[in-house]
Amino acid sequence: MTRAGHASITRTCSLSDGRTLAYAIAGDPSGFPVVVHHGTPGSRLFAPLLSDVATKAGVTLVVPDRPGYGRSGAPPSGWTWTDWQADLDELLRAESIARAGMLGFSGGGPFAVAAATSDRATRLGLLSTVVPPARDGLTTLARVPLALELFFRFSGLVARAFGPDLVVRQYTDRSVSGPVARAVGADFQEALRQGGSAVRRELRAFGTDSLDTGDLSVPVRAWHGTLDDNTPLSPVRSLVQDEDGTLCPSETDHLGTLLARRRDIVAWFGQ
Repeated sequence: MTRAGHASITRTCSLSDGRTLAYAIAGDPSGFPVVVHHGTPGSRLFAPLLSDVATKAGVTLVVPDRPGYGRSGAPPSGWTWTDWQADLDELLRAESIARAGMLGFSGGGPFAVAAATSDRATRLGLLSTVVPPARDGLTTLARVPLALELFFRFSGLVARAFGPDLVVRQYTDRSVSGPVARAVGADFQEALRQGGSAVRRELRAFGTDSLDTGDLSVPVRAWHGTLDDNTPLSPVRSLVQDEDGTLCPSETDHLGTLLARRRDIVAWFGQ
């Protein structure tokens, strides 16, 4: 067990096929568990962005490195978000967690949807989420693997040279505190620990596959910014309407929605 960042610890789980999942535990250690699905790219070091509010709300955060990110092993060929539920079920069994809320941020949204079809899921929260099939610059770039690899390699080098503020500006125009900037920067750097293959795999799937929510039977709530240039609001509105869920829009951008609404989001799971 090693320190993953402020107010979080890193653990690992050995899956039945021999792969390893790394994950962070944060918030209230005796609280109700919520699995947080990081963005694309992202990692378990996303946890500190929510740990303080989780502690106050009586919520335990479980934040896995998805396969190929951070310290988690790479997945089998053809693996995508529809296969994630089985991996996560093994992790939750290892932690003796019978029921948990599922929260997905940005590119973590499709994985949270897949996880929420499990009998273990209690609620599904979507925050600034991607809704595949998506059409944007990065999903288009993902069709050229070398170009995307070079893009993120260059981004990682620039971020290390000029600090986390450069990473933050990819996600929000608002000013953020030093601890938030450092957490965002650390999350980005850890995401690329093994290179850009996980990012490329996810972005390619976001651009070509469709999100199937047919087996969802839990309450759904989405928080999304009307100023979000990273992930459009319209597909999220349609998804929420189809699931008889609740949409909570705000005049915020991609990361700004998380920063502005994180207390409300975590409190909803803790109800």
